[in-house]
Amino acid sequence: MPRTPKILLIDDEPLMRISISDALKEEGYIVHETESGKEGINSSKETSYDIVITDLRLPDIGGVEVLKSCKRNSPDTQVILITAYGSVDTAVEAMKYGAYDYITKPFSMDELLLMVKRLIRFKDLEEENMMLKEQVEGRYNFSGIVGKSEKMKEIFDKVFIVAQTDSTVLILGESGTGKELVANAVHFNSQRRNEPFVKISCAALPETLLEAELFGYEKGAFTGAIKQKKGRFELANKGTLFLDEIGEISPAIQVKLLRVLQEREFDRLGGTETLSVDVRIICATQRDLKKEVQKGIFREDLYYRLNVVPITLPPLRERKGDVMLLANHFLNYFSEHYKKNIKGFSIDAVELLLQYPYPGNVRELENIVERAVVMSKGDEIHPWDLSEEVNNNNIGDCFKVLQNIQSYEHLTKVMRDFEKQYITKVLEETKGNKTLAAKLLGVSRKTLWEKCKLLEIIKM
Repeated sequence: MPRTPKILLIDDEPLMRISISDALKEEGYIVHETESGKEGINSSKETSYDIVITDLRLPDIGGVEVLKSCKRNSPDTQVILITAYGSVDTAVEAMKYGAYDYITKPFSMDELLLMVKRLIRFKDLEEENMMLKEQVEGRYNFSGIVGKSEKMKEIFDKVFIVAQTDSTVLILGESGTGKELVANAVHFNSQRRNEPFVKISCAALPETLLEAELFGYEKGAFTGAIKQKKGRFELANKGTLFLDEIGEISPAIQVKLLRVLQEREFDRLGGTETLSVDVRIICATQRDLKKEVQKGIFREDLYYRLNVVPITLPPLRERKGDVMLLANHFLNYFSEHYKKNIKGFSIDAVELLLQYPYPGNVRELENIVERAVVMSKGDEIHPWDLSEEVNNNNIGDCFKVLQNIQSYEHLTKVMRDFEKQYITKVLEETKGNKTLAAKLLGVSRKTLWEKCKLLEIIKM
């Protein structure tokens, strides 16, 4: 679960303090209030806050002293100063001591909330960059697999456990989820890591060639067999054989593969000698083999031989917490590869990346980031650097809403229905975060509130 940001609010004016506190709490933040600088400094020493919002002029200690103390006690805490018009110069001077920003009275609550939201996003990106460094050091990296979500942590645990054995592993998941990376992780963390690791794609070859590749052949076994050739099983002896897209093999190959799994022996094509092998088998498929068994396409006995330890990789849309970790990982790689100094993603680009469903999973995200790095002209990735699919994702939602509207109705009613459905959808997507919803809709919070009231949208 994502953590809830903590905010310390210091203001000696009760009405101002209560108004700001209520607005922040409504957005889901944890808020602690004090009315003096001394109380604020003491609180910041006892509790770690993400943000401190303080009036520049306080009855005892000024906001600049609060700022300096906060930065000494907790350098990661960001400080926003509230200042009157006549004190702007002092606020600007305070920026030299590490203040994040200042806001001048009188200000709208939307303006302050937007500033806080941007700051929280900035801190989240900093934390993601730190996690990326941890990933490089190996804390969230398992032989090239990048992830910090609970589902990925479970997979890391399972990979670590199964790697210590010789059990057959069946890796399941949609295309682009990283099945080959998991196979790599199992082998290179096993006791067979120094032995051969042989791979073959069962979907890439027709039946006759696949059989020859798996089991090898003797000279003269068929036309063109001018010399003996060892098969993948023989080459992988003492090591690991990775059979990718195992669901594509024919019934004839299934029978021969079953024999190898049961007896650990096979014959080369055209050969008379039975060969024994010591091979660890790892298979992968994007097919539902249970359904293939029910249809009679895949042998049931082979399925149970392969499905000793299943590892199912979740699609990227089910591990959204890993999107920016992966995006930053690819950004670092491609920035170095294309010799560009790109520091990160803009807030708007991050929001687009988090909203996109990734039908092509991690592989698609990798391609999106590579394209963005190639197209970028600055030191930050912006929405216009991203692919059309990512940018047009929200546009597609509009057409889905239109499909629910009845034809040949009065234009005013159609527009009202569309507006109601679309605002409701945006509020659902933002989990009721009105500030973010208003930003996505391009209106103020006040306008959004008025429209929700007019359109009788209960979400508000």
